Amino acid sequence: MTKKYYDSCECIWIEEKNTDGSENENFEPSIKGKLKSALQMPNIMVLAGSGTSLGGIVKGPRMWDLWISCTTDDMKKISEDCFNECKYDDKQDHNQNIEVCLSHCEAYLQVGEVKEKTEIFINKCKDIILNKCRFISDKEIQLSGHKEFIRKLARRKSKDPRVKLFTTNYDTCFEDAAGLLGITVIDGFSFSMPRIYDARFFDMDIVRRNTTSSSTNIHYLEGVYHLYKLHGSTNWSRDATSSYIIKQVENVKAEDSCMIFPAKGKYQQSYIQPHLELIARFSQSLREPNTCLIIAGFGFNDDHLSEPILSAILSNPHLKVIIVSTSIENDFDATPPKTSKYWKIFKKIADDRKNDEIIFINCDFQQFSSLIPDLTALSPAENLHENMKKLFGGTHA
Repeated sequence: MTKKYYDSCECIWIEEKNTDGSENENFEPSIKGKLKSALQMPNIMVLAGSGTSLGGIVKGPRMWDLWISCTTDDMKKISEDCFNECKYDDKQDHNQNIEVCLSHCEAYLQVGEVKEKTEIFINKCKDIILNKCRFISDKEIQLSGHKEFIRKLARRKSKDPRVKLFTTNYDTCFEDAAGLLGITVIDGFSFSMPRIYDARFFDMDIVRRNTTSSSTNIHYLEGVYHLYKLHGSTNWSRDATSSYIIKQVENVKAEDSCMIFPAKGKYQQSYIQPHLELIARFSQSLREPNTCLIIAGFGFNDDHLSEPILSAILSNPHLKVIIVSTSIENDFDATPPKTSKYWKIFKKIADDRKNDEIIFINCDFQQFSSLIPDLTALSPAENLHENMKKLFGGTHA
C-alpha cells in the first residue's frame, strides 16, 4: 500500500513515491515533522477503530467476515428461518451487513408476535462475534504494530498528562501489546483479583516512591496510559447476581458479555453503564485545550462518537486532528451509504481553514506506527533549534 498524506494547507496529496516510482525524499521528513509538531501537544488522545485490528498480520474479523460466519455453514438454516420469521430480505446487497441485519432483528423483537427463531439467531450471532474477536494467536508477531504504537506514545515525560486511548474494538490487542512491553494500563478495573470495574480508577495514578529519602520525593511511573473500551471487551462480564458489577474474566459467554454488539442500537446502549461513563470521558477529553486527537481505522459510522468529534473540531480552537485510514481518497469521493457523511465534512473544514489542524494520512495502522516519531520531549536546546529552522525556512527533521 502506498503511504500518502493530504496536506490541508496546500490541499494536495503528498505521496511516498514520485511518479517515476522513485522514493520521494521529502515524504518522511515532511510527514514526520508534522506529526512531531502535533504530538508535542500536552494532551494526546487516540480513537482506534476496527481498522487497527484488520489487515496484514493482525487478521481481525471484518464486518463482511461476520456476515458470512452468521449466515453460512451451520448458521445457514438458522439464519434462513430467522429471516423468514422477521421478514428480512438478505438478497438485497445493502442488507448483507451484520449490523443492518441485527438492527432489523432487534427491532422485530420489539413488535413481532412470533419471534423464537429470531431470538435464536441473535444469540447465535453474538456467540460467533464474541469468538471471532478472540483472534490473537501469536501476540509477538500479530501485535508488532500495536507494540510500536504504544511504545512511541509512551515515551513522554512522566509529568505530562497520560495518553488516553479510546477504542471501539472488542479485542484485547492494545492491552496485550502493553503487557508484552511491560507497560501499565489504567483501564477502569481494580488491580486486585477479581478485577472489578469502577470508573474512579481512571482518576488514580501510579507513582514511584523513593524509600531512601523523604516521603514527598515521588515520581510518576513512566509509560502508563489510559485505555477506554467504549463498546466493551471480549473479557468483560456482567455479574449474574448484580448487573451493575462488571468483571474481567476469561471465556465470557455471550449472554453474560458486557459488549455493545453491532446494531443501530449502539447509540441507545451507550447510555448504559459502564459505557455511559466511557462516552462521557471521551467527550470531556475532546474539550480539553491543547489536545492532539489521533483517529486510526475508524470509519465515522458511529454517530454517538462522530458528532462529539465534529463539535470539538468546530468549537475547540486548540485541537489538532490526525485521521488515518487505508481508503481516505475513496471515502472523500463516495457518498452515503457507501461511506460516512463526516468524511466530506472534515475535508471541507480542512480545506477552508488551510492549516495543519486536520491531517489525513492514507496508510494502514502498522505503517502509521512506523511513521510516528518517538515522543521524547524536546529539550530547550532542541526547541530552539526547531524554532530557528521554522523561522529561516528549514525543513523538519
